[in-house]
Amino acid sequence: MSKQILVVDDSKSVREHLVNVLTEAGFEVLQAGDGVEGWATILKSKALSFVICDVNMPHMDGIEMVRQVKADPEFADLPIVMLTTEGQPELIKQAKEAGASGWLVKPFEKTKLVKLAQQFASVRSFNK
Repeated sequence: MSKQILVVDDSKSVREHLVNVLTEAGFEVLQAGDGVEGWATILKSKALSFVICDVNMPHMDGIEMVRQVKADPEFADLPIVMLTTEGQPELIKQAKEAGASGWLVKPFEKTKLVKLAQQFASVRSFNK
């Protein structure tokens, strides 16, 4: 059984790149184009192991989506890593306070992303 990951990013090309990298690593990957769509996908999919989320998106940004996810007891332990071009300490602090599990800056190293996904997916699968 593959582990399920959700990629939330308003850039279709970034989502496609992430899907390719993670699918090659053996993950089943779902996609969402913004935080509203991401939250809806999380609510529908009870098998998610891990979420990778952009910060700056229309409708609901990534940090607000993290807040919403972490406020729901059913998903409070769902690991969410922010993947963004942003690296400002204040944004990183806001994401951490919201409950984000980590922060990666684009462009990312494929091997680092896969290793991170494997680690977080294993923790989530073990807890469920």
